[in-house]
Amino acid sequence: MNGRDKSVATAETPFAFSLPLLFCPLLIFSWFYGGIAILSVPIFGYIIITIFDFLTAENKNNNVAMEGNVFDYKIILYIWPFVQAFLLFGTLAAIFFFDHLNLVESVALILVLGMITGAVGITFAHELMHQKTKRERFLADILMGMAIYGHFRTEHVLVHHRYVGTKRDAVTARFDEGFYSFFLRVIPNSFISAWNVEKEKLFIKKKSLFHLSNPFYIYFFMPLFFLMCAFLIGGGMAMCLFFLQAIIAVLHLEVVNYIEHYGLSRKKLAENKYEPTKSFHSWNANHKMSNLLLINLQKHSDHHARPDKLYPTLNAFDENSAPQLPFGYPLMVVLSLFPNFWRKIMNPKVLAWREQFYPEIYDWTTLN
Repeated sequence: MNGRDKSVATAETPFAFSLPLLFCPLLIFSWFYGGIAILSVPIFGYIIITIFDFLTAENKNNNVAMEGNVFDYKIILYIWPFVQAFLLFGTLAAIFFFDHLNLVESVALILVLGMITGAVGITFAHELMHQKTKRERFLADILMGMAIYGHFRTEHVLVHHRYVGTKRDAVTARFDEGFYSFFLRVIPNSFISAWNVEKEKLFIKKKSLFHLSNPFYIYFFMPLFFLMCAFLIGGGMAMCLFFLQAIIAVLHLEVVNYIEHYGLSRKKLAENKYEPTKSFHSWNANHKMSNLLLINLQKHSDHHARPDKLYPTLNAFDENSAPQLPFGYPLMVVLSLFPNFWRKIMNPKVLAWREQFYPEIYDWTTLN
């Protein structure tokens, strides 16, 4: 069985995928009222979305056709970098120019801002960096620059998608690996792997490491520009707060990376050669509301099968084709922060996945 329905389904409307825009009034409301109003952002992103995931049926559509033209679905991607810049620097302006926010409220605002720039901004950047035009990839660079994590574009597109499910991919979480050890491992390793890939590309083209085509110029100067903007608003303290939101954004990125491939491996066929990436090498989640919020990021199995597919056309997979997460990403993110609890839930699922898709393998220590 391939887990697909051969009938053609219509994608959710472009308006449905505008759900992330609800973060905007919630954050702006928090600027002016502070206090408990700041909690509206995580309550919406983590609690309300999860509740609606439980209340609504999963979206299991396959062979999805867009309703309307491609541009209608890309509008949200194109405007978000500018919306996010407004939210980011508007938050800093609220902290330094308003007189009703105390230190705790200011830090809380930055933390929830980082949640938005990570959960939404980097998710949108991920979609944009997989598109073909330089304009779209540059918009991805803008969003990643706000997270001071520009090298993610190189690492994700040229390393992760090639080596996912192997030890050559830093962001494939190992079986029984806790999130915190994963995070400490992946931060330096992803940068190193991205640097090595770009260095090798330039070497093959017989170009200097300092050639202007090296994207690390963009990865360096983009966040530097944003840091200077922050400095103009509030000096060194504003730069520190900018760094703090970037840390929270990257935390959201890497915890999702941790969830997406935890414990899943591809067979090694020969030296530097692995079996093709298949749908069952990614954890899949068809939960409707969290997929609307994260523009179908949770339909990760199909994304790895066809990385160039636009987000509304990603297919769902059932348990016959891909391992299924028990909950959507918002709740899975929270669970991953408690390693012992995470292992109790996910390790049996990994073992069941091995038995289902690789019943012939008895010694998993020899893989990769």
